[in-house]
Amino acid sequence: MASAEELSAFLASVERRAYKQAQFAVRDADGALDIVQDAMLKLAENYGDRPAAELPLLFTRILQNTIHDYFRRQKVRSTWITLFSALGGGRDNEEDSDPLETLEALAGSDGAESAADKVERSQVIAIIEEEISRLPARQREAFVMRYWKRWMC
Repeated sequence: MASAEELSAFLASVERRAYKQAQFAVRDADGALDIVQDAMLKLAENYGDRPAAELPLLFTRILQNTIHDYFRRQKVRSTWITLFSALGGGRDNEEDSDPLETLEALAGSDGAESAADKVERSQVIAIIEEEISRLPARQREAFVMRYWKRWMC
């Protein structure tokens, strides 16, 4: 059975990698932080009495499930927002107005990014993906694994 010190040391050793993994998955820094905190709490509460050797596999599974839960919640929230916006009707009798269009985008979000920056970023990503797809399968896998390892550490 893992002691409190072993559990604490394990969580400290994986927190950065787990945060990066969640951030890559959900593309939201605050959401990723919430996901990692939830996963760590679930591990400590439900599996803290397990042997220290089992903690990495358990935590990986808990983290993945927590990421999936995040996407499920987002889907439900977007469904409710869509339903409520349909009930509100339009301003000045405009039937296809969207109340979300009246909100300002937060600095650093996708909505605040200029169109030119979005186009440039999408072109660069397309070029990179095209070049990666030209690599043989083994080299492509090695490149992707190296990329993930770099960002996970």
